[in-house]
Amino acid sequence: MKKLSLFAAIVCSCASLLSADTAQERLRDSAEVLHEVMSIPDKGIPRDLLHKAYCAVVVPSLKKGAFVVGAEYGKGFAICRKAPGAGWGAPAAVRVEGGSFGFQIGGSATEVVMLIMNERGMHNLEKDKFTLGADASIAAGPVGRTAAADTDAYMSAEILSWSRSKGIFAGVALKGATMRPDRDVNRELYGRDIGNREILMTGMRPTPAAEPLVHELDRYTR
Repeated sequence: MKKLSLFAAIVCSCASLLSADTAQERLRDSAEVLHEVMSIPDKGIPRDLLHKAYCAVVVPSLKKGAFVVGAEYGKGFAICRKAPGAGWGAPAAVRVEGGSFGFQIGGSATEVVMLIMNERGMHNLEKDKFTLGADASIAAGPVGRTAAADTDAYMSAEILSWSRSKGIFAGVALKGATMRPDRDVNRELYGRDIGNREILMTGMRPTPAAEPLVHELDRYTR
């Protein structure tokens, strides 16, 4: 009975991480997260970094839940442009996953925003899976209206990342987490089986559901 109870608890914990919502709802949440983060007075993502970024990744809810085995799991979207200053294209669905082991009970949800700062980092989004901090260098992003040109993180990292949890917004390095395409969500959004490379690298037009997210990015980069 004890083993059965433990198994049931683990299943329930995993189920809470995988709670379903639609691609359209997640796109709406991603736009809201970006709007709220960029509206934080003097403590948001520096606009000059967003202007120079090749891509943005928004995960409106990166969930941490654990019962004996810890886990991180989140669904979001990557959206790119052909060059800094150009218009934003269509969003591609991604999954961010990571894990830890130890005696942990509890859970939390964190909003995550990442900026891809160069072309090499952008091409990682085409892969079936890549690891943050190993396949692509990642650093905690600075906060404020502007970022100094000689900021170490900006000069060297392919990806800069920020998170907000319980109202606290700060740079965070998500080293060890993996990112991969979410083909099921892409199929839901675009009505056919389509990969992230085709979405991100061929100049596809955003769907109507993606317009709020594109609008928020345009607001701060044009």
